[in-house]
Amino acid sequence: MAAERYLTVGREGVHESEIKRSRFLCALAPAASEEAAQAFVQRIRKQHPGATHNCFAYVIGADGRIHKASDDGEPGGTAGTPMLQVLLRREIRDVVAVVTRYYGGVQLGAGGLVRAYGGAVSAALDELGTIERQKLVLVTVAVDHQRAGKLENDLRAAGRAVRDVHYSADVRIDLGVPEEELGAFRAWLADATAGAAVLETTGAAYVDVDG
Repeated sequence: MAAERYLTVGREGVHESEIKRSRFLCALAPAASEEAAQAFVQRIRKQHPGATHNCFAYVIGADGRIHKASDDGEPGGTAGTPMLQVLLRREIRDVVAVVTRYYGGVQLGAGGLVRAYGGAVSAALDELGTIERQKLVLVTVAVDHQRAGKLENDLRAAGRAVRDVHYSADVRIDLGVPEEELGAFRAWLADATAGAAVLETTGAAYVDVDG
């Protein structure tokens, strides 16, 4: 079953660190699909053709079902895997991380590499910050023009995720409601409009949670 909430990164960013003269640049980006993650990896590789290694890890899907890591020539399990473990441990989803290493002439050893690559991802996440996404049931509320203005204001005042408003013969308000609140929302809506509003569920989506 898919998670009701998960964390992701809200934007692209790069964090640079230096360990024993080796430069580590961790590039992070949101990625909604494996194709998007792979495209980001290729883009970073093209930006750093002279780098010693471009190791990557990504986790796709709210349940983290799709994940992959690459050591890109580093000793097995010392780069991509610790990067992936940081993303999974911190429960970050729909994200891709690429750590570009420019070798500085000093061997770090297996333990040093694990700490360097995992640490680069942790530091980049701390610097960029994360956003929470919540699974919402998408609903459309149809109501007459007389009640629409007040209803829309009440919805926004209550912190509801109003997505769109359409005006035609009636007024249709598209919004998202957490699944566990759907019953209470139906009751509130009936009360607020004296039973005049019609509610229809249209699907589900993950949306960014403010704050």
